[in-house]
Amino acid sequence: MLGRMHHVVLDCPDPAALATFYSGLLGQPITYQSDDWVVVAANDRSSGLAFQLARDHRPPTWPDPAVPQQFHLDVMVEDVASAEPGVLALGARKLDGENVYADPAGHPFCLIPRPGWAAPIGVDG
Repeated sequence: MLGRMHHVVLDCPDPAALATFYSGLLGQPITYQSDDWVVVAANDRSSGLAFQLARDHRPPTWPDPAVPQQFHLDVMVEDVASAEPGVLALGARKLDGENVYADPAGHPFCLIPRPGWAAPIGVDG
């Protein structure tokens, strides 16, 4: 092994706002914050999602390839239909496609039903 995952970094126009969205979505705290960099992780000693200021950020236009999706996250949930209202209340919007949403900065993400091999949501494993 040459290394291990540190953070997945998302460029965005407002790092604090997008970190707040993902903090609520994933139930993890904001563990670091500066003017142009914010981290959401289980704790301040673990990897997580980082949000970096990009003043000229152009949101993806998925599914139109004019501005590619750039990345996307699959977020595991117990039940997609039950999770959708909470995701929308946090500021996501529904996109075309099955279980596809956009975060407040326009990045696509998918809600994925928890597979049988994964521990229930909220249980470490």
